[in-house]
Amino acid sequence: MDLKNYIANVYDFPKEGIIFRDITPVLQNPEAFNYVIAEFVKYAKEVGATKIVGPEARGFLFGAPVACELKLPFIPIRKPGKLPRKQITEEYELEYGKNTLCIHDDAVEKGDKILIVDDLLATGGTALAAAHLCEKCGAEVVGFSFVIDLIDLKGRKTLKDYNVKTLVEFEGE
Repeated sequence: MDLKNYIANVYDFPKEGIIFRDITPVLQNPEAFNYVIAEFVKYAKEVGATKIVGPEARGFLFGAPVACELKLPFIPIRKPGKLPRKQITEEYELEYGKNTLCIHDDAVEKGDKILIVDDLLATGGTALAAAHLCEKCGAEVVGFSFVIDLIDLKGRKTLKDYNVKTLVEFEGE
């Protein structure tokens, strides 16, 4: 399936000069959505994942169905102030500042094999921070699954020490 047919290009969003790759049409098309989930499920089996992790918010959209299909736990990674219990945090650099991700401190543990699922790989900063959170808890990150890879932003280089699966690539325009 050519997923590019289900990804909308939104020009000058969120600011001028940016092409936003909108995955909403994938979600609105059951055939495309099921294709993505099936590909991620297959990959999760290949890497031996025992838990699925999804960063807020679009990682939830793809990660939760993958976990459900595999009958594995789904672990959300959230922004500060969103998790109610004791948590572990990871601060990371953005192009213009810093951000923080959080995970419940009992969500993953030594021996867990984690697949991190998200919609898009750009620079890889958020994905790497998610991996570091899981590793702080003693888990092993066995792979990443992304619908889209924005190859010009070189996120695969950031994640060079990990297995990465993407379903469609876009170059800058």
